Amino acid sequence: MAEKGITMDIVSVDGDHLPEDLLDLNPYNTVPTLVDRDLVLYDSRVIVEYLDERFPHPPLMPVDPVTRAQFRLALYRIERDWYGLAEEIDAAPDARKASRSRKILEESIVSSAEVFGAKPFFLSDEFSLVDCTIAPILWRLPVFGIELPTKARAIQRYMDDVFARPSFRQSLTEVEQDMRV
Repeated sequence: MAEKGITMDIVSVDGDHLPEDLLDLNPYNTVPTLVDRDLVLYDSRVIVEYLDERFPHPPLMPVDPVTRAQFRLALYRIERDWYGLAEEIDAAPDARKASRSRKILEESIVSSAEVFGAKPFFLSDEFSLVDCTIAPILWRLPVFGIELPTKARAIQRYMDDVFARPSFRQSLTEVEQDMRV
């Protein structure tokens, strides 16, 4: 939303005590949930693609159907793999389980260094929804106890560039800002 300059009202909710109105809007009672006039959307990938189409400038997905499909696959893999591991780290019942998930996440990110180094942004010369999805995970690496090795210089360069974007800085919550003081 910040990258596109979209203004909207954001209602923060406590994940343990979701408001009852949410169930009226969203049968899964999950967040995020977007309400735009009479339309209600409640899957993050559906929401971001809708916003990209509804507010077409700047475009955050490629026009070419093949490249667009590759980006969608990257979004799916990042959400399933990296976000799944991040959730495991947060919810781990013990330090051993968290350590295992942390190691897998670190190895997965580091093994992508070549991809991060190939272009200015992930898989692209232009900032995209893939970058919008990757950045929050990379921002949280210190919270997860992950420090990138020197062989991941391309990822560090990428992080420096993305984290310096005004739209990224603008999108951080207070809690997220405190993650990297």
